[in-house]
Amino acid sequence: MCAVDLKGPRVRQFLQYLLANDVAKLKLPGKALYSCMLNEAGGVLDDLIVYFLNESAFRLVVNAGTRDKDLAWIRHIGQQFDVEALERTDLAILAIQGPEARAKAAALLSASGANTAMSFGPFFGREIDGWFVARTGYTGEDGFEVMLPASDAVRVWRELNAAGVVSCGLGARDTLRLEAGMNLYGNDMDESTHPFESGLAWTVAMQPAERRFIGREALEKVQQTPSRQLVGLVLEDRGVLRSHQKVLIPDGRTESAAGEPSPGAERAGEITSGTFSPTLERSIAFARVPAGAVQQVQVDIRGKLLNARVVKPPFVRFGKAMI
Repeated sequence: MCAVDLKGPRVRQFLQYLLANDVAKLKLPGKALYSCMLNEAGGVLDDLIVYFLNESAFRLVVNAGTRDKDLAWIRHIGQQFDVEALERTDLAILAIQGPEARAKAAALLSASGANTAMSFGPFFGREIDGWFVARTGYTGEDGFEVMLPASDAVRVWRELNAAGVVSCGLGARDTLRLEAGMNLYGNDMDESTHPFESGLAWTVAMQPAERRFIGREALEKVQQTPSRQLVGLVLEDRGVLRSHQKVLIPDGRTESAAGEPSPGAERAGEITSGTFSPTLERSIAFARVPAGAVQQVQVDIRGKLLNARVVKPPFVRFGKAMI
């Protein structure tokens, strides 16, 4: 991830223009908000978390893979508001997630700091003992994301390991976030897609109507009649769902006698993210398909059509099945 500190007397006004969600909701220092950052066409430049520090300072956490274009865009728009954007290359971010994560992480803090951290509500962060500790995450589990001096990261990682916290790679992270129904930038949304066709309508604040933000005019044209939608899939046959597999919405005839796909006999979509869910013991996915009611689809996996049920994410939350 990439932390960016924004400073200036008009920084709140700047963020109200930059982001699709409305930072006017952030009234208590430390409170955070999830939002998309859009281009003029309504396409998603990135998704991010913004923290309100004080009236002249906010912190963004954006995706590392988009840091260069994000910083260029933020600084370009920020010039209009006299906002300074500082990339915090001196910080590392550790995500400690799971049923015991907060208690394990709090054990590294002073007694008073631990008490403060354990009282945090969701999407809230504050400086504690020289670290920025936030009750946020990307796994569907409870826990903290801790921003700390990069020089401390290896030591703290090893202390967490010694306390019984298991190191987790991106593969496991991807399984967790998909079970939790969380989008991944570059898979489930990007500059070619807008929030209303990416399951992210809840992140767009169209009210108050007088708030201008980048991409608003484009979104107003598609808000009521998006042509596509992002849905959750649960595979009912044996197999594994993967990105870019073709999704077929039955329209009478969808396969030949030999089980081969029948082109032109159905409306089609595509899986954007797919994996095997250890919790559900079956394969799950996000798929972008034509808008409209649909309950059952078929997925083309190596030339065979397998049945999948359409569900509303999340699939899993706090280790329990939600479908």
